[in-house]
Amino acid sequence: MSLNTFARVSATVFSILFVFGFGAYGQQSNAHQVVHSGDLKWIPIIKGCDLASVSGDFNAEGPFVIRIRCADGTKIPAHWHPMDENITVLKGTFLVGMGDSFDETKLQTLNVGNFMVMPKEMRHFAAAKGDFIVQVHGLGPFKNNWVNPADVLPPDAPTAKTKS
Repeated sequence: MSLNTFARVSATVFSILFVFGFGAYGQQSNAHQVVHSGDLKWIPIIKGCDLASVSGDFNAEGPFVIRIRCADGTKIPAHWHPMDENITVLKGTFLVGMGDSFDETKLQTLNVGNFMVMPKEMRHFAAAKGDFIVQVHGLGPFKNNWVNPADVLPPDAPTAKTKS
């Protein structure tokens, strides 16, 4: 096979792979998408935390971007996801630890701009030091599996009363 023939065959194969293989990944439309933070629709998920979809459908197969915001002092019980979770801190201080139950001694601090990858099925928990917002992206569906569902406070749970 001559060098010219090899180059033409290689270019053809690459073009086919690009159009049919790589080109379909992440393709949602032919236009770019701008999302303004003020336009996000926040949905309560647990006591002290809300979720907003930024791009894609996190309940379906394929790429997605969501944001999670939590109020100061919120504790997110131990849980895991069936897919890798890519997390970027956009606001505040996000505390995260690994394990099957919440343990403050295992919390690691992530500040604004910090990024982490949480491997699929890794048991982890989190807490808010001040209000925080994290952005999560990955390949859905995004599911949350609680290690102990009894630890989860629903969004409408009454606020705990402090002893005086």
